[in-house]
Amino acid sequence: MRRLLISFVATFAVALPVFVLAARGGSPPAPAEAATALPPAPTPNASTDKRIGALQATVKAAPKRADGWTLLAGAYLQKVRETGDAGFYARAQGAVDRALSLRPDDAGALTERSALELSRHDFRAGLRDALRARELAPAAIAPFGTVVDALVELGRYPQAERALQEMVDRKPNLAAYARVSYFRELHGDLDGALAAMRAAASAGGAAPEQDAYVRALLGGLELQKGRIGPAVRQYREALQAVPGYAAAEAGLAQADVARGRLPAAIARLQRVVDRLPLPSYVIALGEAQAAAGRGAAAAQTFALVRVETMLQQRAGVNADVELALFEADHGSPRRAVALGRRAWAAAPSVRSADALGWALHRAGHSRAALGWARRALALGSRDPAFLTHAGLIARSAGRPRLATRWLADARAGRAALGAGLREALR
Repeated sequence: MRRLLISFVATFAVALPVFVLAARGGSPPAPAEAATALPPAPTPNASTDKRIGALQATVKAAPKRADGWTLLAGAYLQKVRETGDAGFYARAQGAVDRALSLRPDDAGALTERSALELSRHDFRAGLRDALRARELAPAAIAPFGTVVDALVELGRYPQAERALQEMVDRKPNLAAYARVSYFRELHGDLDGALAAMRAAASAGGAAPEQDAYVRALLGGLELQKGRIGPAVRQYREALQAVPGYAAAEAGLAQADVARGRLPAAIARLQRVVDRLPLPSYVIALGEAQAAAGRGAAAAQTFALVRVETMLQQRAGVNADVELALFEADHGSPRRAVALGRRAWAAAPSVRSADALGWALHRAGHSRAALGWARRALALGSRDPAFLTHAGLIARSAGRPRLATRWLADARAGRAALGAGLREALR
């Protein structure tokens, strides 16, 4: 299952022209500030480095303009997304803090801080800032994205649905349709998720990277449907929009695994990890190596997972769900249980329920895990990893009929890389 589209908020922020903040709900500059001569704004399709350079020049020329600092924070968040360098979180934090020191009630800055908090998985703080931004700028659309994202990750699905419907009613654009797609996917409606994501692709984004991201997500949905050919086409279209796009390359590796081409998948994933060593890509590489019988290489790759997650934690990112699953599969199940319990306490979503249930099962507590597996599937998810976990838990808990049903459902949709490999490795 793909993660919620938190990163869309930061992407849209840097795609906007400098100081044009009406859509973000930001306050206009004061007359004296508006008279300041500013460097030229970057074009929407400029590279993130060029945007950062232009915005750094802008805040140097007009250091008391909160909107410039807000946009710079968004550009730094985009840089994290592109490079995986968690060090840019601190830069984004510094920029948005400066914006809010200048204008404490600026809705645009609060929305950007909400996006930063969600990127670090501090969903409660992100929700507080997003709700405050919406209160300050009722006509703005941007705060709705972070409100929806936070509510979903906190497991508040009815509230999230209402906020999402209002977001769509106000502005049915790429950001809204992409979130509709994810919400439908969470509820097991893959056809509806595909339809919404196709609408997002048709709506288009302000920059090629946004279009590539949507195409990559479309590919993931096609894989969950077991439609490898259409998935590959979507990934290739993403790569046409942004050559070397990591999410699309990783998706093609998933398709290679689904076709039994492990060496090709490993080679592709290695190239992705060399450029963007996000834990999800590193874990996928390690599991592919292990499935291919390359145990020594897999061990080295899994060691890199711990390094990358440690760097993220130092940058303030809460990775308890991801770490719980990783420890359950490749490390200490006992530690996985502790991480899973902490993840559930912080954000009681179907994701954390799945992580805690799987950790309990791997620690030898399958009967206790069964209730958590049910919670993970409570919305009707067809995610192959959720279903595989639930089926194996039910089998160990002495519920063979339930196990047979869940595992059959998992096999029906197991084109995704992680779920298939995890079962193969046991």
